Amino acid sequence: MLRLTDIALPLDHTPADLDAAVVQRLAIAPADLERVTVFRRGNDARRKNAIKLVYALDVAVKDEAEVLARFTGDQHVRPTPDISYKFPVRAPAGWEGPRPVVIGAGPCGLLAALILAQMGLKPIIIERGKAVRERTKDTWGLWRRSELNPESNVQFGEGGAGTFSDGKLYSRIKDPRHLGRKVLTEFVKAGAPEDILTEAHPHIGTFRLVTMVMSMRETIEQLGGEYRFSTRVEDFEIAEEDGERRLKGLHLSTGEYLAAEHVIMAVGHSARDTFEVLHGRGVQIEAKPFAIGVRIEHPQSWVDKARYGACAGNPILGAAAYAISHKAKNGRTVYSFCMCPGGRVVAATSEEGRVVTNGMSQYSRAEFNANSGLVVDISPERDFPGDPLAGIELQRRLEELAYVAGGSNYKAPGQKVGDFMAGRASTELGEVNPSYQPGVHLTDLRECLPDYVVEAIREALPVFGRQVPGYDHPDVIMTGVETRSSSPVRIGRGKDCQSLNTRGLYPAGEGAGYAGGILSAAVDGIRVAEALALELVGPELVGTPE
Repeated sequence: MLRLTDIALPLDHTPADLDAAVVQRLAIAPADLERVTVFRRGNDARRKNAIKLVYALDVAVKDEAEVLARFTGDQHVRPTPDISYKFPVRAPAGWEGPRPVVIGAGPCGLLAALILAQMGLKPIIIERGKAVRERTKDTWGLWRRSELNPESNVQFGEGGAGTFSDGKLYSRIKDPRHLGRKVLTEFVKAGAPEDILTEAHPHIGTFRLVTMVMSMRETIEQLGGEYRFSTRVEDFEIAEEDGERRLKGLHLSTGEYLAAEHVIMAVGHSARDTFEVLHGRGVQIEAKPFAIGVRIEHPQSWVDKARYGACAGNPILGAAAYAISHKAKNGRTVYSFCMCPGGRVVAATSEEGRVVTNGMSQYSRAEFNANSGLVVDISPERDFPGDPLAGIELQRRLEELAYVAGGSNYKAPGQKVGDFMAGRASTELGEVNPSYQPGVHLTDLRECLPDYVVEAIREALPVFGRQVPGYDHPDVIMTGVETRSSSPVRIGRGKDCQSLNTRGLYPAGEGAGYAGGILSAAVDGIRVAEALALELVGPELVGTPE
């Protein structure tokens, strides 16, 4: 098979046009083309009046060697790579060795547990929140009744924070082993739409994520894995052995002590109490940069028109997205984050007396508004120096201010762009209605944002308005605060994926500071699970293709 990339065709092309484009590109006779399979499809909307679909194709031809010889050095015509997943090790049949433990059942923990189970290692998965169905009920309790369950919400519970998001499945990480393909393949097996295997910017949506997560849990349990929901790790037993620190076990909120010497730490970046415990136990942890800001909402039709012009509404293109950034004069970078086409802004706090915003979409992306984070970069050296946990305290302070500014009832503080630019509180809505539940209290967002964030966003909004017409419309609504863009800490690890100073502890995923999004977290979960398996079983038991 040959992999052809950068094949561009008009939106209204036919399947025959695709075959013809391959024949022309390879300069072969139509009879020499045996099969064409779409590997990836995206779009090029740089010219709104001539939007094209751009393909990567796997092609079978009669004389592959001759074609490859003619295109030597052409990066767009190459042999199709082998992207099948290969297990690095497999446990012997009837494995009775130590069972690895995975803390957290988000995308990272889920894929780590699945890989461990598929290798025959029967992992134990500890999740402080509830199973996804019960967790969904608790999440709606906050959205509909302003009732927060601190242990079962948007952040905590089976599926992790990614369950209540757009379900975006693309990433800019380097992935030479095609582990992302393994993730997508497992998601499709669990019920995700098959188009995530071919779309350049695939997504699933919340409702489908719920059923998919349940299916993957069932697979893990069938392979010998064990889930323990509503169970929080309260402490870590660490001992000195032969001059090095080694993890020995976990103290659980159930009162149980679980002996465990191989533990994947796959908590999300909202597990602040867990970070505090790890820091107190001397595990190497450091502050890292993240971003803070607001959620901004526009009618999806405005974004579609700005991005696609006369092609707006074309079902092939779907709801339009954007990615924009600006370097402000005060040295801060302002950028869009976690853009959710056709979605809603959701309440995402996990702690009482605090307000946090996030974005969510369903698979259809059919709701009225588009939203994204509009955030400003911050760093430990400049904004929260000293203590490794200082970024957490900064987040908490801003979330508390947002809670008060919103009325101290989990409503979010909101402000129109026109009022934000003029430096006055908003008192009434305009053309754009906010989607956040349990509601928005109009006010002045300066009450809950640092001055440097306000200054940078004010400078960026007109710039973004020139890039995406309507972006800085005076009636566009912003809600605060967006504080959990990424983890404020990084738990140091070595090449073997173990903690730099505590053997047996494997930091992984977003919370540990090694991922940003569903796909990158899941890929990191696979990498860390493989490292743990090699340590536990040994490299002599080489795996075979899936």
